[in-house]
Amino acid sequence: MKETTHKILLYATTWCYQSRNSRAFLDQHQVDYEFIDIDKDKAGEAYVLKTNNGYRSVPTLLFPDGTTLTEPSQSELLKKLGLEE
Repeated sequence: MKETTHKILLYATTWCYQSRNSRAFLDQHQVDYEFIDIDKDKAGEAYVLKTNNGYRSVPTLLFPDGTTLTEPSQSELLKKLGLEE
């Protein structure tokens, strides 16, 4: 489990609609991130559970500044990434 990084860590699953939306959003805006599939990465799953009070809530994004967003809307991501129009 990585807790400090130079890029966003996207803890998610391949089957979750919100996870797919967050990935598409980051790809569309050419944001550098690392996808961590918590169905395959037990350390990643443990991080999500710890961060979300025992809930397996995805997507959970860990930003380089140490902050997190769980199940963010596109407007929340725009604001966090400084991409507001």
